[in-house]
Amino acid sequence: MCGRVTQKGGELPGLVTVSLVEEQLPPRWNGAPSQDFWVIRRDPNTGEYRRDRLVWGFKSPWMREVGSGGQINATAERVSSAPMFRSSYEKRRCLLPVDNFFEWKAIIGQKAKQPFAVGMRDGSPFAIAGIWTGYREGDDVVRSFAVITCPANTIVAEIHHRMPVVIGPENYDRWLSPLEPDPRDLLTSFPAEPMVIWPISSRVNAPRNDSEDILERVEPFPAH
Repeated sequence: MCGRVTQKGGELPGLVTVSLVEEQLPPRWNGAPSQDFWVIRRDPNTGEYRRDRLVWGFKSPWMREVGSGGQINATAERVSSAPMFRSSYEKRRCLLPVDNFFEWKAIIGQKAKQPFAVGMRDGSPFAIAGIWTGYREGDDVVRSFAVITCPANTIVAEIHHRMPVVIGPENYDRWLSPLEPDPRDLLTSFPAEPMVIWPISSRVNAPRNDSEDILERVEPFPAH
C-alpha cells in the first residue's frame, strides 16, 4: 500500500497548471491520509491542467454516512472493475505530485518495522497515479482521491511488495485525458534504475512529525 508521502510544492517539471487557490501553503514533509494535497486534474471544458486541493481518502456519500475515512488506495488489478472505483477510473483520473513516498520493512528479530523513504535519484518530484470523486455537502463540493498501487519494482521490493503507480512525464496527458477510458498499460511498476531508497527515523510513524528532518538518513535496525 501507499500511505505516506512528501509533497513540497505540488508542481511537476514541464507541466503548466492553473489554480484558483491563491493561499501559499506549507510543504507536507510527512503527509498522511485525511489531509488535503495538491492534485492535478484536467478541466474537461478548457483542457487546462488544474491544480486543486483534494483530501486523501476516496469517499462516496454512503461512506460519509457510516463514518468511514475513505479508501486511500485502489489496486491496479481491480481499479477498472471494482464498483467503487470504475467510474472514476474511466472519467476522473488525476496526478498526485510528490517528492517521495514512504514504506515500512519488517526486520527479522525486531518488533518495529524499519521505515524507508523512496524517491528519484536526482531529487526531482514525480507523479503518482490517482482517481478522484466528489459529492455535495450543503453548498460545498467535497472532493477526495485514492492512490493506485501495483506490484513493486526490484528496488521497492527490497522493503515492500507493493508500490504506487508512477506516471512518467510522457504519459501525463494520456493519463489525464477523459477520451481514453482504460489506459491500463500505464498501471505497471516504474523502472527501478532512476529510483533510490534510504532508511529514515521511526519518527515518520507519527504524522505530527512533519518537518524536513524526517527525510534524514539513519542507520537501519539490525537484524537478529
